[in-house]
Amino acid sequence: MALAGKDFNAVNMMRNAEQVTFGGSGLDRAAEIRGNVPACAAALQHPDTRTIVLWKGKPLLSGEGGARALVRLPLTHPILKEARNAPILLGREDGAARFAHDISGWVPEDDTSEVGAFIDRSEQRHPSLPDGHGFAELRSAMTALSPRDAELAATAKAIIGWHDIHGFCARCGARSEVTQSGWQRVCPDCGASHFPRTDPVVIMLITHGNKVLLGRSPGWPEGMYSCLAGFVEPGETIEAAVRREVWEEAGVRVGEVRYLSSQPWPFPASLMFGCHGVALTEDITIDPLEIEDALWASREDVMDALAGRREGLLPARKGAIAHFLLRNWLADTLE
Repeated sequence: MALAGKDFNAVNMMRNAEQVTFGGSGLDRAAEIRGNVPACAAALQHPDTRTIVLWKGKPLLSGEGGARALVRLPLTHPILKEARNAPILLGREDGAARFAHDISGWVPEDDTSEVGAFIDRSEQRHPSLPDGHGFAELRSAMTALSPRDAELAATAKAIIGWHDIHGFCARCGARSEVTQSGWQRVCPDCGASHFPRTDPVVIMLITHGNKVLLGRSPGWPEGMYSCLAGFVEPGETIEAAVRREVWEEAGVRVGEVRYLSSQPWPFPASLMFGCHGVALTEDITIDPLEIEDALWASREDVMDALAGRREGLLPARKGAIAHFLLRNWLADTLE
């Protein structure tokens, strides 16, 4: 049965919305075997099983430039002796299990790490790995990965990062124990269960006629501007969070708000809700405790910025949902 024009556009938008980086690869997460000890033990022994390896949140990649690939190592590889904790089950790929190992305890001989920097271009190479394999910052390499590689890397980074800072029970303070193949922690003292944390964040494409509202945070590269964003508060809807955050940061009132797309953002553990909001005014009054600057940019300004022709205005980095929203706004494919 043929779709009406409006319905067809809606279907296209839904498909387009899942093309954000870190999403849409259809990974089989194998949740039904996380608590099945014999099944997980068998997976760990299977010759087709592979693991993703991270060092201080940086996944092991091969290749360079725009052609990077997430490395999948056999569980017999000697580098895994550096792991401090049991592997985490990420899911299945073509029927074979995929795990994640963390070797953050390893200390490179010549450590030039820039971990924590806004842009970390350093790569660390382990002596047991072949040439061309290195631990690279995911933010810098995300657009060079396939959708599946990006989703696996993001999942591994987020879940390992959660374990790093949630080793103790939030209820009683006792050290908790890992269960469910890494997807749960249980307190042996009070019995409380703890699950991986994902923080909801709204990121807003705020428009007024032919203009879009952009802002910048302190510490960003010179001239870089992006869509405004902020955490959703308890008891708050996505739409209310959009209006509140824009008002708090830029002093702009927003009327109509609608959801467009989402993106897992493992820096460290957010889920970005991309929304479109229509501004009621263009008056800007920034809160310097929230952002450093805000401005209205025309479509022409943003097009020139994306093409590298607009001095003093760097757009959101490619791969981020802000970049995705801006490009769809320019292409009139938000509807």
